[in-house]
Amino acid sequence: MTHGEREPATGLVLTTPGGGRFLFDPGALCLELLPTGGPGDYARYEVLHRPSDLADWLPQSRLRLPADTVRISADQLADARTLRDTLWRLAAARARGEDGTAEDYTVLNRAAAHPSLVPQIAPDGTAAAPLTADGAQLVSTLARDAIALLTGPYADRIRECGAHDCRLLFVDTSRPGRRRWCSMERCGNRNKVRALRARREPEEPAPVTAPVPSREPVPAPGHRTFTS
Repeated sequence: MTHGEREPATGLVLTTPGGGRFLFDPGALCLELLPTGGPGDYARYEVLHRPSDLADWLPQSRLRLPADTVRISADQLADARTLRDTLWRLAAARARGEDGTAEDYTVLNRAAAHPSLVPQIAPDGTAAAPLTADGAQLVSTLARDAIALLTGPYADRIRECGAHDCRLLFVDTSRPGRRRWCSMERCGNRNKVRALRARREPEEPAPVTAPVPSREPVPAPGHRTFTS
């Protein structure tokens, strides 16, 4: 990379329900798997229906691997989805300052017990595609990344997007640690627009009405009356 060139942006390009697209960088490989679906209400966003769907995710992730690098079976796809659902629960719990369940930690440890992807280096000193592997190695790599995140210095920096209608999870790697939004391009910008509109909206003046004579006795000086 020559002087003045920018490093390629990391993160996933996600599509909103309205068809808009934005860049979302969750800050960790394991969290990049979460937008592919999930447990409970997240099931309606499921995109990992076939092994090829998970393979197509590889070049989109920060692994930047060709889709044909990893051979994935139907059973290994199911394991990847199980790990993803487990990571949703564990990461969301950590974002709330809570502990995950023993069952979910068992699933995570079991997934990490398999051999992981084997990294390679090219003759020019840059990263090269790992040796051809299978889905179990991919799942193990994701699980080990999650364990490193949950036990590392950024474990308490796992956040949930501050927008009321967004539940994306990310690692706040900013220096001050005050990141609130999944993406400034999307939720951060929407919040700015709402705040700007709120400031520009003039307060509605109270209606002016003529005083109505009261037949009630006038309160003594210093006495306060309350109305609902």
